[in-house]
Amino acid sequence: MSVLVVGLSHRSAPVEVLERAAVVADEVPKLLDEMLRATHVSEAVLLSTCNRIEVYAVVDAFHGGLADVSAVLSRHAGMPMPELTEHVYVHYAGSAVQHLFAVSAGLDSMVVGEAQILGQLRNAYAAADKAGTVGRVLHELAQQALRVGKRVHASTGIDSAGASVVSEALADAAAALGGSLAGRRAVVVGAGAMGSLAAAHLRRAEAAEIVVLNRSPKRAARLAENTAAQGTPSRAGGLDALAGELVDADLMIACTGAVGTVVDEATVADAVAGRSARPLAVCDLGLPRDVDAAVAALPGVTVIDLVALQRRLSDGPRGAAVAAAQELVAEEAQAYLAAQRSAEVTPTVTALRKRASEVIDAELLRLDSRLPDLDARVRDEFTKSVRRVVDKLLHTPTVQVKRLAEGPDGDSYAAALRALFELDPQTPAAVALQRSGDVIAALEARTEPTGPEEATG
Repeated sequence: MSVLVVGLSHRSAPVEVLERAAVVADEVPKLLDEMLRATHVSEAVLLSTCNRIEVYAVVDAFHGGLADVSAVLSRHAGMPMPELTEHVYVHYAGSAVQHLFAVSAGLDSMVVGEAQILGQLRNAYAAADKAGTVGRVLHELAQQALRVGKRVHASTGIDSAGASVVSEALADAAAALGGSLAGRRAVVVGAGAMGSLAAAHLRRAEAAEIVVLNRSPKRAARLAENTAAQGTPSRAGGLDALAGELVDADLMIACTGAVGTVVDEATVADAVAGRSARPLAVCDLGLPRDVDAAVAALPGVTVIDLVALQRRLSDGPRGAAVAAAQELVAEEAQAYLAAQRSAEVTPTVTALRKRASEVIDAELLRLDSRLPDLDARVRDEFTKSVRRVVDKLLHTPTVQVKRLAEGPDGDSYAAALRALFELDPQTPAAVALQRSGDVIAALEARTEPTGPEEATG
């Protein structure tokens, strides 16, 4: 069984394709269930953010697993398979591990180094765990990926500027409004994780007032109350209040995570008509889009969306911090894979020693039947000598096979041992169940403690 990654992101697909493939939270359990009902998939996690849709799956065959996962994504996106595969990237086995660690570190993000991906990855794992589609392999891998991401952010300074898709969008909005958001009135449409992050950035930018609008007035009120408690005047309301609130606003951030348009052209046009030609900046961070594309053509309105951000950030910064993060990710991936390979050979070594012990016991029984009057002290010393000889004979091969197993072709050494000594293939599997937590425990011991968990986005 190996790990397979099938995904689309800002690096491989235009926003229009990402919109079609995007998976809202309510749809995740259904898609995960479809994947597990396929022939070759035994575990699955689905990560869907504003600029990536990725499936992490445990499969029994590369081609079969790829076909199963791709078929589910194709049906969901309403795209023929050939059209979808033009934008899909695939990672398998060791490459899949390294890719996930790079994603968790923010190295594959639109804004290199952003920390919000950690919260998004944590939420994706939690959703899959709740849906019952996570087993031992993805549990260990996801937990280690979160630890690697935390370690990278804590030790490399890759996110020292605190950049994110939200902060970059607000920077563009500030430029459109004259260079600053201080003293501006902002409307945040959506009260989820991205809306909370937007409110936090606006508060730090010294916005004069923040109005939070959401389908659920209770969630909007909660976010507004938290923002007001930190010193920025805030109010809450339903989506039906949008047209009235935009009349006096300088900025709108839309990030609902809904399917379909939330902010239509007519609503914004009515608000613009009563604004006396004052500029309005609109940040559309939804995937699919929250704001009607026609809004960008309205006079005085500047729309900053994921397409614009993708274009501007496509050649992101590559400094010393990024290089250090890449090196750390590669190191962690190699250590994880080596530990996995070593753990995989351990059951075979245990089975070999068990087989040797059984042979010794059988020969000692034969000795008892042939020499029933053998002195007990002599028998005891003979037994110890035989066990020492066998232990010494097995010591070097078992130590060596564990060391060799950490290499790229490590599984072949375990297979050779099983063939040479005719070991029962079920015995290693039984031992593996008892040792399933050893790998993650060893890796936890290697990971430095880090600070509090990052905000989700």
